[in-house]
Amino acid sequence: MKEKHSHSILKTEALDIGYKKKAFVNKIASNINIEVNEGELVAVIGVNGVGKSTFLRTLSGIQQPLSGKVLVNNTEIGKIEALAMASLISLVFTEQPVSKNLSVFELVALGRQPYTNWIGRLDKNDLRQIVKALKLVNIESIQEKKCYELSDGQMQKVLIARALAQNTPLVILDEPTTHLDLYHKAYVFKLLKDLTRKTKKAIVFASHEINLAIQLCDKIILMQKDKIQMGTPIELLNSGVFSNVFPSDVIFFDDDTSSFKIKT
Repeated sequence: MKEKHSHSILKTEALDIGYKKKAFVNKIASNINIEVNEGELVAVIGVNGVGKSTFLRTLSGIQQPLSGKVLVNNTEIGKIEALAMASLISLVFTEQPVSKNLSVFELVALGRQPYTNWIGRLDKNDLRQIVKALKLVNIESIQEKKCYELSDGQMQKVLIARALAQNTPLVILDEPTTHLDLYHKAYVFKLLKDLTRKTKKAIVFASHEINLAIQLCDKIILMQKDKIQMGTPIELLNSGVFSNVFPSDVIFFDDDTSSFKIKT
C-alpha cells in the first residue's frame, strides 16, 4: 500500500540565523534544513545560549534570517502579509506581556483578534473557537477567574488556549514549562502531544526538558554550536548525538534508559 505523506507546515532551506548590525554579523547557526509536518510535536533542544530563542523568532517572522528561507504552508515567510501571517502562526513566548486583570475567557478571546472587525466584536464562529480552545485545554471551569488568581501551570494552559483559539496550522512556543514543577512540566508536554493528535496542528517549542522530549516528541531539533540536527528520538538516539550535548563532568547520557543522569 502506498504510504500517505503528511502536509508540510514548516520548512527551512539553507537558513542562517543571527544578528546583523551595520557591517557586523553575528551568525549563530547556519545551513539549517528542517521540515515539520501537520500533527507533529517537535522540540528544539540545546544548552543555554545556543540560539533556541533566536531560531524560534526567525521561524515566526519576528526576526529576519541572515540568509536562506523559512516557508510556512510552502510560502516564503517574507512574502506573507501580517494579517495572513496571524492566520498561519500563533505564538506563546516566555514572559510576553499579558494583562492579568483580564478573565481567562477574555485572554483566550484575544486569540481571535486577527479575525474580528475593527471594534473587536466576536461573532458566532469566534465564540465557537474560544469555547473549543477552553475545552481542548480543559480550563472551562476557570474561565471566569481573573488571570492574577491563577497558578503558573494554569496560566500556561490559558496561553496555550489563546494560541489554539487563533486557529493556526502552526503553534510556536518558547520554553512553555518555565517556572513549572516536574508534574506540571510533564502535564504540559502531554497536553501538547494530545493537541497535535486532536487538532493536527504542528507544534514547535524550545525546551530544556530533554528527557521528556525524548519520550513524547515526534521529532527533535538538536541545536549545537557546530551543527543542527533533526530527527525522530529513535534516529537521534541511534546516532549517539545526545552523548555530546553537555560537558561530561557532571552528567552523562545513559543509553540503557535513554535519559540523562547525574554522575555520582
